[in-house]
Amino acid sequence: MLIEFSISNYRSFWETQTLSMAAGPIKELQEENSFTPPVEGFPNLLRSAVVYGPNGGGKSNLIAALDFMQRLVLSSSKESQEGEYIKRKPFLLHSQGPSQSSEFETIFIQDGIRYQYGFETTEKRVTHEWLLAYPGNRAQRWFERTYNPETEEEEWYLGAKLTGPKKTWQNSTRSNALFLSTAVQLNSEQLKPVFAWFKKLVIIRHGELIDKGFTVKSCEDKEKCDDILKFLKGASILVDGIEIKERKFEPLQFPSDLPEEVKNFIKKDLPQSVKDVFFKHQLSDTGDSISLPLQEESDGTQKLFAYAAPWLDVLSNGLVLVVDELDNSFHPHLVRYMLKLIHDSESNRENGQLIFSTHDTSILDTKILRRDQIWFTERDSNYATQLYPLTDFHPRKKEALEKGYLQGRFGALPYIGEVKF
Repeated sequence: MLIEFSISNYRSFWETQTLSMAAGPIKELQEENSFTPPVEGFPNLLRSAVVYGPNGGGKSNLIAALDFMQRLVLSSSKESQEGEYIKRKPFLLHSQGPSQSSEFETIFIQDGIRYQYGFETTEKRVTHEWLLAYPGNRAQRWFERTYNPETEEEEWYLGAKLTGPKKTWQNSTRSNALFLSTAVQLNSEQLKPVFAWFKKLVIIRHGELIDKGFTVKSCEDKEKCDDILKFLKGASILVDGIEIKERKFEPLQFPSDLPEEVKNFIKKDLPQSVKDVFFKHQLSDTGDSISLPLQEESDGTQKLFAYAAPWLDVLSNGLVLVVDELDNSFHPHLVRYMLKLIHDSESNRENGQLIFSTHDTSILDTKILRRDQIWFTERDSNYATQLYPLTDFHPRKKEALEKGYLQGRFGALPYIGEVKF
């Protein structure tokens, strides 16, 4: 469960900006769109949040920042060597951007415990990393490391509440790797829940084609396939059944002059078989059934099929799904349908969360979203992205939000000037 995410000095972000999933005092849609987290005395959390803004305003960079944080946590201890650069992208429209660290921090709940984890990094090294845990109402500082540029050494704090061979983990942590990642790789049971939370993040960035392989594999299980079929039918997709057919992979035709060792190198990674998806449809005149390959369906249907299993996985396992431009290839009514599944406490019993960006303003006045679920991004006078919630403007309960947004009341609109040719 995500509580909040903060970022500074990354891509179009300069000063610290924070996205919060904590619900405000608003009473509307309280039972549907928010839930009580398993932490005593903590406010309700939101099931979803939407981010609006002009092209170039920073929506995609917000999602890219969370993606960067996830990737570094999951891979820094095993996919790089000492001295290799960290591929962070600082804010370049300030003279100090490239020389200062980029900062990322998340506050989240995993296995009933609230955690606050973050790090700062340059291209060369991690300059600061920290973890606080709240197994009760009081914070426990489990670890912190800080790079001192004057002494060119790291200063470490390894708390008494952190158990295990802490010195071994410390000595094994490279300057360009995270202590969290290293300790988990070296079997820290205590830190595994923190690491596991990042594995539960599902991020789909702009332009990424979501792989339908997960949905195809899920369709091999009858119960899961039935759920996927229900998901598609609920979205008004005309399909009576889903069929998976396995066939032998057709060997590639290599150029005759290609060396044999190159052919063998390519062949070793090729699958032995492939699985094709067919949708069953009923003939309008006879009522007989016909199977059509998935590639014959519309682009929107193919994309929805690819989304089906991941979306249901979020609902059944309480994942956090982050999607850039959810409305791409989807009709506005379909986006509303998918949102309703997230907001339905019956279908979303594990309290999965959705964060998405969109240009579809029609959902602002559909009584699907609470006012504290709506966020905006726009560039300020220094060309840096500002992230702010709709609630900063104190909109009235029944205010026409779409009209207000398009008229510029909340900012985050493109400035269209006149151009003469």
